[in-house]
Amino acid sequence: MEQFIISVGREFGSGGRSIAEELGKRFGIPVYNRHLITEIAEKTGLAPEEIEKYNENPRTKILSRTVRGYSNSIEDNIAEMQFNFIREKAQSGESFVVLGRCSETKLKDFPALISLFVLADMDAKIKRIMELYSLSEDKAKALIDKKDRKRKRYHNYHCSGHWGDSRLYDLSINSSRLGIEGTVDCLEQYIRARIAK
Repeated sequence: MEQFIISVGREFGSGGRSIAEELGKRFGIPVYNRHLITEIAEKTGLAPEEIEKYNENPRTKILSRTVRGYSNSIEDNIAEMQFNFIREKAQSGESFVVLGRCSETKLKDFPALISLFVLADMDAKIKRIMELYSLSEDKAKALIDKKDRKRKRYHNYHCSGHWGDSRLYDLSINSSRLGIEGTVDCLEQYIRARIAK
């Protein structure tokens, strides 16, 4: 089978991470999410906790600056390390799933890319987050809003397109309609059709 790269963007609470992990299992390929932090830590000698602290955050404008294309921002440098990591994996010919990391944009020049975005109805997201984190409805809604604002800010800082805009992805899907398992079944069928083409 030829190389294929599955990029999964997602709203918080949509089940996107679970969907990405299940797709990885079904296709027998690695899923890069938190693993990116571990691998970057090993390469750079930085502690994973230090990388995690700045992970998927846009730089603090007051404390950072860019001179001749080089930034002194830790946030920018960690983001670039992650973008370089997924590009190196793509260039190596490896097939994999990558969760977030602006991958639908950063890997768009690779013909093997299949980009997906998972969204869900707010009531379904609230219910899921309440169950996963044992939160009240209000706290679950507040966490969803906070996480999605952070993802949107990070994505829109590093990419020209807007986070969640369906034109950036090959397929956007609402996981509320079929549930997690049904959504994975649907995406697997789509990915297999793309691979066969």
